Amino acid sequence: MSRDANHGPLWIIAIKSLVFTIITVTATGILATTIRNSSAGEAQEYTAIFSDATSVNRGDDVRIAGVKVGTVQDVSVTDNRLAKVTFTIRKGVRLDAGAVIQLKFRNLVGQRYLAVEQPPRAGAGSDIQPASASTDAAIKPGHTFGLDETRPALDLTVLFNGFRPLLRMLDPDDVNKLSEQIIAVFQGEGATVDGLLQSTASLTSTLAEKDQVIGELITSLNGVMTTVNERSGQLDTMLVSMQELVSGLSEDRASIGASIEGMGELTSRVADLMHDIRPPLRKSITHVGVLSANLDKHSDQVDSFLKKLPIKLDRIGRTASYGSWLNFYMCSMDGRIPMAEGYMGDLGVKPVAGRCR
Repeated sequence: MSRDANHGPLWIIAIKSLVFTIITVTATGILATTIRNSSAGEAQEYTAIFSDATSVNRGDDVRIAGVKVGTVQDVSVTDNRLAKVTFTIRKGVRLDAGAVIQLKFRNLVGQRYLAVEQPPRAGAGSDIQPASASTDAAIKPGHTFGLDETRPALDLTVLFNGFRPLLRMLDPDDVNKLSEQIIAVFQGEGATVDGLLQSTASLTSTLAEKDQVIGELITSLNGVMTTVNERSGQLDTMLVSMQELVSGLSEDRASIGASIEGMGELTSRVADLMHDIRPPLRKSITHVGVLSANLDKHSDQVDSFLKKLPIKLDRIGRTASYGSWLNFYMCSMDGRIPMAEGYMGDLGVKPVAGRCR
């Protein structure tokens, strides 16, 4: 058998090398598994739809109460506007009905993880139960969590925009000076900590000088909220009525649209009509002035006519009182016929009826 003069037989060296290699490979595999955030054992797959899944990557954790129970498997776009996140949870972990999937920050770098928020239930114990437990009100594997069952991560842009009113009150020169001094202090150049504190105190004083404005704003808001609270019933009625109005308009939107089109066509027709009758109308208005002048000139005759008109209309009305016709009676007639020797013979009818007397 071969033998190494310094380390003994070669087979002993080979066994030691083999043991070292096995230990190294095992440790490397465990380390790789940990880095990949992979979960060993059987897993059940679920899907969640988010309005925004920024910074969510394959391999991110899925946690319940801070405990890792699964892994994100895939992130893709669905419906051209939503994010679809496919993840797995190890077998034996139960998701109760009403669970919400929320994106949370894993660290300050911006990495995320999926947090499963289990609903509260009576006799609260651990939310992680074996699959052998009662499956009543449990979510089955393969379930897709819709937008109403997911919550996107906090939008830092919205958070920072909330500081805009505060930043607007600051002098840009003071902010720039403070920023320069902060950088200089941390770089060990120029300004001292005393200068930094003085600038901070100056900015704080500037904000303190605005306390009256802030106080007035809070007082005004308090008055507004008090009034709204006192009239909450009326406000509620107004909102309900407005909602009913909007709903009614929405239901009649087709009719309203057709009416608007009809109004447009009517307006166009009226405009054409006015364009056609404008010249005759202008002449008529001119002649109306002439008529008014003539009526004013003969006002006495017009006044006499108007006074006698009711009497005449009353008599005409009596004449037509029997129907849609006029009754005329001949009560008398007189005439002469020329005869020989210049004699004129009389012809006539004498009134005999009572109506002619």
